[in-house]
Amino acid sequence: MLGPRPVTKDALMSAFGGESMAHMRYLVFAEIAEKEGYLNVARLFKAVAYSEQVHASNHYEVLKDLEEDAKVVAGALFGPGTTSKNLGLAIKGEEFEINEMYPAYMAIAESQGENDALRVFKWAHEAEKVHARLYKEAKECVDRSEDWALSGYIWVCPVCGYTHIGAEAPGTCPVCGAPGAKFSKF
Repeated sequence: MLGPRPVTKDALMSAFGGESMAHMRYLVFAEIAEKEGYLNVARLFKAVAYSEQVHASNHYEVLKDLEEDAKVVAGALFGPGTTSKNLGLAIKGEEFEINEMYPAYMAIAESQGENDALRVFKWAHEAEKVHARLYKEAKECVDRSEDWALSGYIWVCPVCGYTHIGAEAPGTCPVCGAPGAKFSKF
């Protein structure tokens, strides 16, 4: 058998599917935010969409030795609406990943000795905590009919998806240690 053990493989595939859908969902949400005049919220959705793409790519990379067809089962929140509603959906999705999905997947990977899967699950888990916090901040502003007050830029680590707000990227990523010079700026 090539690749991770079956239960870890299923977790990776599900995480890949969920992160892939989050990537696309957040791009749709960004378009809606732009149309509603919430330009900083749109930037946040675009930055987090990129972070979710990094997560999906990391999960996919751990599965690189597989040579099989697979059905991916992953949950996703549907029903886009206003920017406020979309932020609410995003918060629910991030909190599910923080509180349910990634803790379970990390436990599976750890129990099976699947260190590559455990690493990418941990990286995504840490990034999702930041995403939930930022979405909550943005929703408070939007619910007052204000754009999210963003000072500086949104920076995303291309290795682990960690998301940082500031005038400059951190010197090194606090999650994976990647150089801040490699961060993508939004």
